[in-house]
Amino acid sequence: MHKANLNLLPTLKVLLETRNISRAAELLHLSQPSISKQLSQLRNEFGDDLLVREGQRWLLTPRAETLAAALADSLGALDRLYEAPGFDPGRCERVFRLASSDYVAQHILPDICAALAKEAPLAALEYSLWDKRQLPQLWQSELDLVSTITDLVPEQIRGLHQGEDRLVVLMGSHHPLAGKVLSLDHYLAWPHLQVSGGGDKDSPVEQVLAPQGLTRRWFARVPFFQAAVEVLLRTDCLMTTPAHIAWQLSREHDLTFCDLPFATRPQQYHLLWHQRHHQDPAHKWFRDLAYPFLREHLQSTVAEGRKLLAGIS
Repeated sequence: MHKANLNLLPTLKVLLETRNISRAAELLHLSQPSISKQLSQLRNEFGDDLLVREGQRWLLTPRAETLAAALADSLGALDRLYEAPGFDPGRCERVFRLASSDYVAQHILPDICAALAKEAPLAALEYSLWDKRQLPQLWQSELDLVSTITDLVPEQIRGLHQGEDRLVVLMGSHHPLAGKVLSLDHYLAWPHLQVSGGGDKDSPVEQVLAPQGLTRRWFARVPFFQAAVEVLLRTDCLMTTPAHIAWQLSREHDLTFCDLPFATRPQQYHLLWHQRHHQDPAHKWFRDLAYPFLREHLQSTVAEGRKLLAGIS
């Protein structure tokens, strides 16, 4: 099978377009002897004269005319390989995949969906609940973006920091501890409720209690915040949760919250994606769309939670 010398194709293209060795040498910044040598190689490659002198002119052979048309298409296609891919949201039909907690689904996702529908009406969004254990396997997931709590961002994972928040204790307004300063004994004496979905909200508490040989008494673990709200309203459970979530839920339901009786490290919120998506124009557009909603909701509710805890109206 004949192996083509692809390095000669740019010279062939210019020769067929100019039909002039001197002009081809000028355009390619080569000497005329070099172009003549390459023309000789091309004639040998194709088994055809390609260019035939007629007086002061060079004429294309029939084979050369066929090659000229084919080269225009082939080299044009090669040039297009190097063009930066464009992205038009209005024509995008991609399914974007985002994962986080049901809290984000209820309080932030509708804004993201409204913006997506306005700017990319042909696109779609698939939302799923995030499991923190999936982060090391993000490379093999179909997910585009994950909004979650994490301290360590694995290698090959890109991200944007949304902000941080502290943990508080949320309870029904009917709770005997409502409105009181919480002591460690109180915290440990009452049953606890945990939302298992989303990021790792409770490990900072365990990092404080475990070295002291202390544990909480669990009453229930539920996958959704809305389920947790209903349990808090109908039991005397306590739920440790980020302050911005406590503030938001206490606005909507008969709940109240207070500071933990001990200090914990802040919760770090990130929007994450795998490195393989980083330079994709559609992906960049989607994360630029989603990130402001996630960050602004966190920042504003964190500020409101701090004001309430500080007793500022």
